[in-house]
Amino acid sequence: MSKTLLKATNIAHAFDYQLFTDINFELSTQESIAIVGRSGSGKSTLLHIFSSFTKPNKGNVNLLNQEIYHLKEDNIEAIRRYELGIIFQAHYLFKGMTALENIEIATILSNEKIDNRLLEQLEIKELMHQKIGELSGGQQQRVSIARVLNKKPKIIFADEPTGNLDKETAQLVMNVLLTYVKEHNAGLVLVTHDESMAKLCNKRYRLENQILEAF
Repeated sequence: MSKTLLKATNIAHAFDYQLFTDINFELSTQESIAIVGRSGSGKSTLLHIFSSFTKPNKGNVNLLNQEIYHLKEDNIEAIRRYELGIIFQAHYLFKGMTALENIEIATILSNEKIDNRLLEQLEIKELMHQKIGELSGGQQQRVSIARVLNKKPKIIFADEPTGNLDKETAQLVMNVLLTYVKEHNAGLVLVTHDESMAKLCNKRYRLENQILEAF
């Protein structure tokens, strides 16, 4: 039986201009949802609102049965550490460390063990003892994704995770993410400009003219 992981209600946000209004969104277990839209449409900001990093001007975000923006910062930090996986286009790895050391930091903080099967699925197991600076951009991105998934998050928020990857590697990464969601009863919210990647998800939404609509 599916369970609601994320429910956002009547979300509105603006900076110098209105980004979006009256957005409603729901994510359940074993579900993958893609959000597409033009650059500047606000899709990354919407992802930050869903994932606890940006409080919306209006509306509520219920994350794992908790009104996230009503919690103390310590409680939000605990949810980020143990329950959420955030994948950015920029990988934020420690370049002076090996790939293995980068992944170990995340698993120690979240009290998990390294999953060798994930390393094999991402085709990076043989790279573990290389320094990050010695790896290609695509290899670094896969190490970054391994670091996130080894935390065993309940929800993965991915902002253009395949944006800098060639088509074959992008497909591999998406297959790993979607397999993880099914096997771990998790959920995925993917922001992407690549509609071929979006089509791999269960549902697709377009953010356009301040409105989020399914298509």
